[in-house]
Amino acid sequence: MATTELHRPGVVEKARPRTKGKPLSVGRIALYLTLTVVSLLMVAPFVWMVLTSLKTPVEIASQDAGLLPEHWDFGNYVDALKAAPFATYARNSFIIAFSHTVINVLVASMAGYALARIRFRGSEVIFYAFIAALMIPTYTKVLPEFLIVRFMPLAGGNDIFGQGGSGWLDSWWALIIPGAVTPFAVFLFRQFYLDLPVELEEAARLDGLGEFRIYARIMTPQVKPALTTVALLTFESSWNNFLWPLLVTRTDSLRVIQVGLSVFKTENGPQWHFLMAGTTLATLPMVVLFLIGQRYFVQGFATAGLK
Repeated sequence: MATTELHRPGVVEKARPRTKGKPLSVGRIALYLTLTVVSLLMVAPFVWMVLTSLKTPVEIASQDAGLLPEHWDFGNYVDALKAAPFATYARNSFIIAFSHTVINVLVASMAGYALARIRFRGSEVIFYAFIAALMIPTYTKVLPEFLIVRFMPLAGGNDIFGQGGSGWLDSWWALIIPGAVTPFAVFLFRQFYLDLPVELEEAARLDGLGEFRIYARIMTPQVKPALTTVALLTFESSWNNFLWPLLVTRTDSLRVIQVGLSVFKTENGPQWHFLMAGTTLATLPMVVLFLIGQRYFVQGFATAGLK
């Protein structure tokens, strides 16, 4: 009797598709339910913000107002944009956030690479200094940074001793330079560079590449999750920054979008329909950026080993 195709020597039997999946365990079901509830709780404020931005002032002030607007007033967005120079505010916020992102990614990646792959005297001390800097609360650094900006020598009419003028106040320097590089970014890059195999740089050195070309062409393309994570976090932090731009600027030409939203807080109370419309517009760029880079962003946190 002829050998069938299924049992012929050298022929591998194809795996049959499963007709039924494995039933979910109780623990996994509980996990899914917990994640669903947490997700709904996190999304709820954004949904409320968008729906409130489409209500009329009378409806917002009413005690019987429901979640959904009775009259969908999309004109709130147009009126909010006319109430203040939001195009200028958005431009300023984008310039600052983009500058911070580029500077932080470039400088922090180079610093992280040096601390991870180049052995030199004092490297451990420098790394521990960055770890210590992570423990300093943000608001405790505001006053020292403001004094540095205010008394910057030979800037804004100041003499060589930092007296007589305003320093960097109300200038792009004050908005971009302080806080452009973060210790967390240096730490994250260092952890990613530590995970890369030594064979990559050894092969590059045998090919005659210098240290900077090894960093730029061989090692850095391997840490795309870290690049995306640092870029998104830096852009988000700079875009949403309120206190520092408020302290160091005085003119509308340098105001940012978060400070610009304060025009809707009048003596008679907040104009909630305009405030929610402006906040929705200010939040939209960050949502779009996260959706674009979410895969690398999540991978960046999931694979950042702590050596």
